[in-house]
Amino acid sequence: MKKRALITGISGMDGSHLADFLLEKDYEVFGFERRVSTKNRTNLKDLESKIEILTGDLTDQNSIVRAMKISDPHEVYNLGAQSFVGESWNSPEQTSQVTGLGVLRVLEAIRESGKEIKFYQASSSEMFGNTTNVEYEGNRTTLKLKSDEMTPFYPRSPYGVSKLYGHWICKNYRESYGMFNCSGILFNHESERRGHEFVTRKISDGVAKIHLGLADHIALGNLEAKRDWGYAPDFVEAMWLMLQNDTPGDYVIATGESHSIRDFLDAAFAVVGIDDWSKYIIQDPRYMRPAEVDVLCGDYGKAERVLGWKPKTSFSELVEKMVKNDLNLLTSDAG
Repeated sequence: MKKRALITGISGMDGSHLADFLLEKDYEVFGFERRVSTKNRTNLKDLESKIEILTGDLTDQNSIVRAMKISDPHEVYNLGAQSFVGESWNSPEQTSQVTGLGVLRVLEAIRESGKEIKFYQASSSEMFGNTTNVEYEGNRTTLKLKSDEMTPFYPRSPYGVSKLYGHWICKNYRESYGMFNCSGILFNHESERRGHEFVTRKISDGVAKIHLGLADHIALGNLEAKRDWGYAPDFVEAMWLMLQNDTPGDYVIATGESHSIRDFLDAAFAVVGIDDWSKYIIQDPRYMRPAEVDVLCGDYGKAERVLGWKPKTSFSELVEKMVKNDLNLLTSDAG
């Protein structure tokens, strides 16, 4: 009998990559998608005939329960969220309702079903924020450069705070009700399917347009922020591995390397043979956040030890994939 999986946020980057992965594993895949008049299913264009889409909203308990009954899943992957950190400052209440309380609603639907359903929660490195990541050994106090599962949280945005609620309620229901709940504390991860509102896609698309003579600059915010960037298809494998383990738990999923926005620009412009990109970049105050996280870098040691997972795609390979994809999209559109 085929395993059945329900994925919230299936039309997003992670959701579509996870659907691809599960279909290869011979799953029956159901997607939970918000009711909107204009659907953006670009990421699902090759998947729609292979999956069943159920409409609903993470702010509507009845629609979640309905989706659970129709799909009757063995596994639920909660990837649905207001996932743009910058937008969470403009819509903090909506972000809290979807990204935070949405997790509770899904967990309640699972609990009330009375069935043994494995649950994956997409937690985020934004929960760490500007944490003081200190390690004590005897009289020595050292600053750890990488965050792991024991690092304290200090979120710096409404998005990070909402994700932290989702993370803790997932853990609380696991310990209180014996549910098989796992949280993946995922550091930044990208792919060719990333939305254009995200800085990485803004860069890859902008570099491609500059190379093709379709643009003359890219407007960005803080260029000094450092992030641990991985490749989304690598990360969705980790999500699946968590639910195949005998014991539920929480795992940091990362690459263990930190790169700045400047590094991303270096790598992206290098793909099109441009060494000095300074004249193409405009720093726009509109893209500066009220509170910024300076550096994020993760330690995926537990995932490697317990799940046998480690990243496969390097930072430079990731950036190259994104820029070349945007070049192909723009040239095919022009043709």
